[in-house]
Amino acid sequence: MLRRAAFAGDWYPADPRRLRGALESYVSGADGEEEALGIVAPHAGYMYSGSVAGAVYGRVRIPDTVVVLCVNHRGAGARAALWGPGHWETPLGLVPVHGELTEILRRRVAFLEEDPRAHVREHSLELQVPFLQIRNPGVQIVPICLQELDYAECASLGEGLAAAVRDFPEPVLLVASTDMTHFESREEARRKDMLAIERILDVDPEGLYDTVRRHRISMCGYIPTTAVLCACGALGADKGTLVRYATSGDVSGDDSNVVGYAGISLR
Repeated sequence: MLRRAAFAGDWYPADPRRLRGALESYVSGADGEEEALGIVAPHAGYMYSGSVAGAVYGRVRIPDTVVVLCVNHRGAGARAALWGPGHWETPLGLVPVHGELTEILRRRVAFLEEDPRAHVREHSLELQVPFLQIRNPGVQIVPICLQELDYAECASLGEGLAAAVRDFPEPVLLVASTDMTHFESREEARRKDMLAIERILDVDPEGLYDTVRRHRISMCGYIPTTAVLCACGALGADKGTLVRYATSGDVSGDDSNVVGYAGISLR
């Protein structure tokens, strides 16, 4: 199956040369040598969140195999949806889906299903792929799109991810795609976001899950982030690093109604 680029020319540049130039500017200034088990990266339009995503992608080494977990904003398809064997298209070319690791995960996590309906109009995974391409042109991905899960399901998914990564013969990076607080003042967004970020930095998945729900933090990708934290903790991660935090107000100049963005590495 081929997953066509649905958001090029809208959320990020469709022209390959312009896109490459933008990505190179976003990841510049970092050595790309940190060995990370996972990262958290935003998925807004590049003009707003590209510098935050680029800071974390530029900091860590990108292996040949990456599992990307995103939020299902539209509620289409299965609750926990894989994309089956095939490719994802961006203006920079085609990225293969890693069929072997996809099948391993499908066998290990009973509620994962292959369902392209969850992916075809979802932006939050597509916007991660060009960053992976610019950092490793030979990358292969495993795309997973998630609706609402309870904590036990997040933990089960995380355990399955950890077991698959542990048994896989090559390094695997886990990516959680999320924006932070939506449409509050800059001061309130930062206050709430730091509550969630503290739990991520402590590699505390249940704490993150409970904090987001208790404080009503509109962090859209807390489910994929919780699952990645569960997996990284099982793989030995004991701390995270906040690489960069920003809000849409840093670009728009309007601090009264912002979206927050965080780039975090887990090791």
